Amino acid sequence: MRWYWIDRYTEFVRGTRATAVKCISLSEQHMHDHYKYFPIMPHSLVVEGVAQTGGLLINEFNECREKVVLAKLVKAVFNFEAIPGDVLTYRVEVQNISDTGASITATSHVGDKLHGEFEMMFAYLRSGVFADKELFTLEDYKHLLFNFHVYEVGVEADGVTPISLPECFKD
Repeated sequence: MRWYWIDRYTEFVRGTRATAVKCISLSEQHMHDHYKYFPIMPHSLVVEGVAQTGGLLINEFNECREKVVLAKLVKAVFNFEAIPGDVLTYRVEVQNISDTGASITATSHVGDKLHGEFEMMFAYLRSGVFADKELFTLEDYKHLLFNFHVYEVGVEADGVTPISLPECFKD
């Protein structure tokens, strides 16, 4: 089973920036397990939602050639708790993409209120014990990007041209 901590992208600019939303619901099991009588979205899951937003942006830019993983959480500052009924908006900006990984800065908002600020580093798994492990099947990854509406809202870095399917998705 995979856990997804975003519901959809609302903006996706290839290799540059992305915005995703997560609707917090009282029906989610983790809302009852963190603090029994005070349901909040755990900060660790917000971090994971930001990491998924940025990691998929980086991986899509690399057109399926890399296995992108969160390598380091450099900064995570939270201003208040997100609760059921809130819609978290994650805004990610790519700071650097290199041949070994990438870095991002990000924020989370509830409405107009700044909920959190983040800096993260991602690495590409190429060697070692995990080099031959598959993070996603290509088919699962393709469906994931479609389910998150990447190809509905996605544009090239020019901000205008719709992004096209990467070669790895073409049959």
